[in-house]
Amino acid sequence: MAASRTSPARKVLGRLSLPERTFVADALRTETVGGVLLLVAAVTALIWANIPALHGSYESVSHFHLGPAALGLNLSVAHWAADGLLAVFFFVAGIELKRELVAGDLRDPKAAALPVVAALCGMAVPALVYALTNLTGHGSLGGWAVPTATDIAFALAVLAVIGTSLPSALRAFLLTLAVVDDLFAILIIAVFFTSTIDFAALGGAVVGLAVFWLLLRKGVRGWYVYVPLALVIWGLMYNSGVHATIAGVAMGLMLRCHTREGETRSPGEQVEHLVRPLSAGLAVPLFALFSAGVVVSGGALGDVFTKPETLGVVLGLVVGKAVGIFGGTWLTARFTRASLSEDLAWADVFAVATLAGIGFTVSLLIGELAFAGDAVLTDEVKAAVLTGSLIAALFATVLLKMRNAKYRRLCEDEERDDDLDGVPDIYEQDDPAYHLRMAAIFERKAAEHRRLAEVKAAERRALAEVPGGAGEDNHRPA
Repeated sequence: MAASRTSPARKVLGRLSLPERTFVADALRTETVGGVLLLVAAVTALIWANIPALHGSYESVSHFHLGPAALGLNLSVAHWAADGLLAVFFFVAGIELKRELVAGDLRDPKAAALPVVAALCGMAVPALVYALTNLTGHGSLGGWAVPTATDIAFALAVLAVIGTSLPSALRAFLLTLAVVDDLFAILIIAVFFTSTIDFAALGGAVVGLAVFWLLLRKGVRGWYVYVPLALVIWGLMYNSGVHATIAGVAMGLMLRCHTREGETRSPGEQVEHLVRPLSAGLAVPLFALFSAGVVVSGGALGDVFTKPETLGVVLGLVVGKAVGIFGGTWLTARFTRASLSEDLAWADVFAVATLAGIGFTVSLLIGELAFAGDAVLTDEVKAAVLTGSLIAALFATVLLKMRNAKYRRLCEDEERDDDLDGVPDIYEQDDPAYHLRMAAIFERKAAEHRRLAEVKAAERRALAEVPGGAGEDNHRPA
């Protein structure tokens, strides 16, 4: 009987390709710095808003209006941060998503299934947890989308603070989750938080986007062309009633993210490399500074766990995110007959899923939109987002620290470059030239050890031949 043919099982969260690993490392390095700035901005906002002598100035700055009223853009500073600066954040998210779709892991439907399903489950389960909590407690269902978002910068800042050596496969999984998460978050904002539409302004924004696309296709270069056009598109989108950040993600998706002959980087990657520091280092921290400044007291924190709206947000972030992402990942592996990478365990996936419960930036934005007519409830939901994110961060810290010794060994293996050619050895195992280089290195080392052995042996012989040498008892002459 002929032997049955079996294809090798596909690995879940296996080692990244070298180009993907390099890209992920560069992207996460910037996001980590931005995440630390985000933490600083959030803490500054809380201190500024909660010190009685400073609270008035925080309110004055946040609500200070500026901008051309004739264009419908006389907005408060907090409003500019939420609708203006976050458009830069979503512009980068759009480029990231486009790159993943055409050049990253999402271009392969089989590889894309895992992060997409995990992200969808990681949004659906928190929304369900929120809905059940509020149906049981007779609260408002309006905030169902608040706990659905993951803040990659904040999550990476937590990793930087606790000093864990998370392997690149898990970091890439977290990054891809956040990219897909951002896409669906912007769809939620566009579909569920757009009440009235000015079709003339929306039409103008669509025309502007078409011009933007045509200029890109024609190969027109120059920031002095695209930046003014982007500002016009953003202003029209804002006045249309559709959330202005949609303009950012739309323009990001239009950039070409595959390389052509003679290019080392695609235009999308070049623009992302330039704009990502602006997004992570300025736009998101300033948004946090004017969104996270909620008054915190013992009573307010107690209310977080007693009101159904705020309790739903906390449970959605802490429980819903972890269960949803872990469950989605496990089910995808189970039904596609894929096996987890031998370097990792399901406990590692659960730890990352818990870390994804940090839903700071986009959760705060959705909270403002969901309860726009109720300032008190908006602040309470913000406090719930901060509380839930903090609890998720603490849980993730404990789980990741328990596995950190193993992570450190994996990272050392990923970084080892014994032949000093600039490429980690783990990526050269199938290259005959690598093994020849290593053989030459070991031969040189062996020759050096043989030489040293001969020198030491000669020294011992010479010492033994000297009267009163080291071989005599009690240092007496023979």
